Amino acid sequence: MIKLIGNGRLITRNEDKPFLEDGCVAINGEIIIDYGETKVLKEKYKEAEFYDVDEKIIMPGFINTHQHIYSALARGMSLKNSKPSYNFQQILENLWWRLDRSLGLNEIKYSAYTTYIDGIKNGVTTVVDHHASFGKIKGSLFTIADVAKKLGIRTSLCYEVSDRDGNEKAQQAIRENVEFSAHVKKQNSDMLLSMFGLHASFTLSDKTLEKCVAQGGDKIGFHVHVAEGKGDVKDSLDKYKIPVVKRLDKLGILGEKTIAVHCIHIDEEEMDILKKSDTMVVHNPESNMGNAVGCADILKLYDKGILLGLGTDGYTTDMIESLKVTNILHKHQQGDPSIAWGEPPAMLFKNNRRIVERFINGKVGIIEKDALADIIVIDYDPLTPLDGNNIDSHIHFGMMGKNVVSTMINGKIIMKNRKILNIDEKEIYAKSREVAKAFWARA
Repeated sequence: MIKLIGNGRLITRNEDKPFLEDGCVAINGEIIIDYGETKVLKEKYKEAEFYDVDEKIIMPGFINTHQHIYSALARGMSLKNSKPSYNFQQILENLWWRLDRSLGLNEIKYSAYTTYIDGIKNGVTTVVDHHASFGKIKGSLFTIADVAKKLGIRTSLCYEVSDRDGNEKAQQAIRENVEFSAHVKKQNSDMLLSMFGLHASFTLSDKTLEKCVAQGGDKIGFHVHVAEGKGDVKDSLDKYKIPVVKRLDKLGILGEKTIAVHCIHIDEEEMDILKKSDTMVVHNPESNMGNAVGCADILKLYDKGILLGLGTDGYTTDMIESLKVTNILHKHQQGDPSIAWGEPPAMLFKNNRRIVERFINGKVGIIEKDALADIIVIDYDPLTPLDGNNIDSHIHFGMMGKNVVSTMINGKIIMKNRKILNIDEKEIYAKSREVAKAFWARA
């Protein structure tokens, strides 16, 4: 049955008709078949089920191109015998590596439930995740995938290969990527995608990286942290006499299906290598600020034509929040209030879509004919005129993720009027608190 979502201010993110004051979208199955003025579509599709949004905003769902589901249970956590962390390496050793070594499948399951639910409630319809759980590697990606399927959210998953816990763990991580990738290929669905996860250059030997390439990682694409901290750069220079990007390029890691996350401490020559190899880059402003690792030169990356997307790195699930921080961080960093206005929304609304579309057959993150029906409704009544020329200003200064009231993914309404429809959210969160409490006690 055809569904109509209408009587709202429609932001399409397509160039033909970026905005309609009284817009409506027609969906058949998982596909958008039409959009236009509400009265026109209601007349054209008289038998359709009509969802009246009461003059709220209708727009494409958000895409998060770098997330860490495994970090969810760290919220509010105080680890026993924890040490203060004064630099990024200490944060990894004292918090994240300690946490991921303690995760079991039950913790992973509830990390996935709560992260995906939080994302859906913030209007996120696609999540590209980068997973680590060296306490339980086998089956971890399958556990997350099961949760994603139950919730109905589109996701890309990979496991973070690293030598930091020894060769056997590294081999298990490689196998998890390979087995999950084979599973995804059999599913043949745009709802479940896979990449080949790598931690970072400084925890991966040439031998391990070569094995990852040999196991087909270059075919499905790598998802790897690149020059996030200065230690990554120093390690590569000390051990291999070349910078991180050059090392990864030399070993066959870069390419059109590889996501290089962060890219903070890279020089212009490395940027040119990323451009030449058509490697994607994802910026995570809040995480970079929180870890005090520095600020990527995204304006130069953008100007070079590198496909530059926006993620959250586990810091939040609210993509509008990430958008806002990207804008103000780079103004502040360069001391120039005139910059970084157009690039952040292009990263979120155009480039994140192009990143995901390198892995699927359909179109996402846009409202146009034949695109996948990932649509959100935002409760926002503009106090000044809203039109096709000032959309980004209204989003930046007037909206936040929690303004999202309804989320449709792949043609199915997953959340309506702030209620997740196909699960008991309160029960899941109550169970998550129990799991987290027990997890904290042993981590």
